[in-house]
Amino acid sequence: MSRREWPGLSADRTLRSIAVAVTAVTAVVLLLVLYFPVGTVFVEAFGGARPFDSFASTLTDPFYTGVLAELFARPFAVGTHLDNVFAWFAGVSVGPDGVDTPPLSKGLFGFTAYQALLSTLASVAIGLPGAYILANYEFRGRRTLRSLTIVPFVLPGIMVASGFYAAFGQAGLLNDVLALVGLGPQRLIETNPLFVVVLAHAFYNAPLVTRVATAAWESVDYRAVETARSLGASRRRAFRDVVLPQLTPAIATGALLTFLFTFLTFPIVLAIGGLELATVEVWVYYQLTEVLAFEEAATLAVLETAISLGVTYAYLRYESAQRSTSPGEGPPREPLFGRASDAAASWLARSRVVRALDARRLAIAGYAVVVFVLFVGPLGAMVLEGLTDGSGLTLRHYEFLVQRQAAGASFQTKPLPAIRNSLLFGVATVAVAVPMGLVVSVASTGEGRWRSLLETATMLPFAVSGIVFGIGLLRGLVFGISLPGGWRFVIAGGVAIVAAHAVAAYPFVVRNVAPQLAGVDPRLVESARSLGASRVRAFLDVELRLAATGLVAGAAFAFAISIGEFDSTVILASDVAGDTVTYTMPVAVERYLGRRFGPAMAMGTVLLVVTAVSFVVVDRLGGRVERG
Repeated sequence: MSRREWPGLSADRTLRSIAVAVTAVTAVVLLLVLYFPVGTVFVEAFGGARPFDSFASTLTDPFYTGVLAELFARPFAVGTHLDNVFAWFAGVSVGPDGVDTPPLSKGLFGFTAYQALLSTLASVAIGLPGAYILANYEFRGRRTLRSLTIVPFVLPGIMVASGFYAAFGQAGLLNDVLALVGLGPQRLIETNPLFVVVLAHAFYNAPLVTRVATAAWESVDYRAVETARSLGASRRRAFRDVVLPQLTPAIATGALLTFLFTFLTFPIVLAIGGLELATVEVWVYYQLTEVLAFEEAATLAVLETAISLGVTYAYLRYESAQRSTSPGEGPPREPLFGRASDAAASWLARSRVVRALDARRLAIAGYAVVVFVLFVGPLGAMVLEGLTDGSGLTLRHYEFLVQRQAAGASFQTKPLPAIRNSLLFGVATVAVAVPMGLVVSVASTGEGRWRSLLETATMLPFAVSGIVFGIGLLRGLVFGISLPGGWRFVIAGGVAIVAAHAVAAYPFVVRNVAPQLAGVDPRLVESARSLGASRVRAFLDVELRLAATGLVAGAAFAFAISIGEFDSTVILASDVAGDTVTYTMPVAVERYLGRRFGPAMAMGTVLLVVTAVSFVVVDRLGGRVERG
């Protein structure tokens, strides 16, 4: 080897050392911040003198499991209580004499699953028509609209809750409009908060269903549809027998993800329903912050995690089924806004096909109105309510924020620290989550039996809620770990929050980067190796460049998730964490929402503006990377 090759060899060794170091740090971070806190929660739940006592008392308490508590109390008498099982799903209890009694609560877990099921049905019902339109019609802005389907999914939950509160609350936009026509104020949130919660969940998850179903619809093998039509099948029969079976895995995937996310719901229910509409997440938060019942909170968290892990397993099975299908060319898209009457001179001369096309376009127009009201209305109401006070336009809510910043006491929530912390935590989360996601992506795209195990491990943050992370971090790293020699290892304040955000965000980096790495042509890597590049150099110069857009997209997701993360942040940024200056914009919105409606809407608008600007900046950077 000549001396001219030494610098390159030294650089390759340096890159290899950096790669090994990053991999090691990633493993340590995941072990310390992900698995250790979750393990701490499990230890807390099983830590009593009799480890299963807390689970037995929880499962046999009707407050938690409703009429199913009797089944858990008498596990060998299941056959005599089947009526109670059916009654639990129907929402009524069955008395000892078999006579129906008035409706009884399904219990905390039952209600959580019930609202998740309603939210899933609403999300699928609203999302599937959007997928049909995007997959079957061509119109200006279709690609942009398809890209926007991911935006609601990364909006801060507390901001969305504030928007629906601004739209449907007693002092909200709906009542302002009703007052103009002489109708009395409607107490929709107070009288039917579950309906508003389901709508808010549909706001979040219907675009997810649309995105997943659109991708599947565009991959349908329509040659089979044409074959069925040529054999005499009607349009409806061909859809039912050919198209629908190919869409079912994607619909099931979207539905399972929606159920999982809404089962783990927290900020929307906390802001709209509170304890009167408590899910498991809300009750765990209450037990942790108000009652300080750590063992009970941990027990609920473990049971909730077990259920969500089961749903996650079902999701992975359906996703693998979707991957196994061979992609087709999708349906031929027809113009949505084209002239429907070109084939006829008058309305009477139009064919049945043309009239049916007009009816479909009319239905699409009605659907567009519903979607506009559902997705634009709440955010517009939040912005408008931040600028009004019942007597007209005003800036006094923003003046309140300025005054609070200038003259507020140290224990009061101020806007500038919230904005500063959100941005700093967002940047730090990107710096941590992107390398972690890249390392996991490289490992998960390899061959071997460890690949499926890594994919499952990557999904753990989806199955474990932010509240569980918050409890684990609080009980483990924030309160400290005793070490030999009297030392104590503590991660608190902003570091703990960034760690929680990074753990929540890195799977999204993996989901964006791993498919692009898997799609790299191996011949390109082999060509680089044959020209003398090491494996690390080939990865940096070939694979990483081709996956640059995925990295930027993953970074955008990581930043957006950090900006809007509320579940673990509200625990770690509270006084119990020992640091009152680590609250973020979502936490500030929640604190204002319970006391000052107008300032809460103003702070939510600030959060909306910061989130939108962040997306624009990241989109510009992503465009430069793609062009490069």
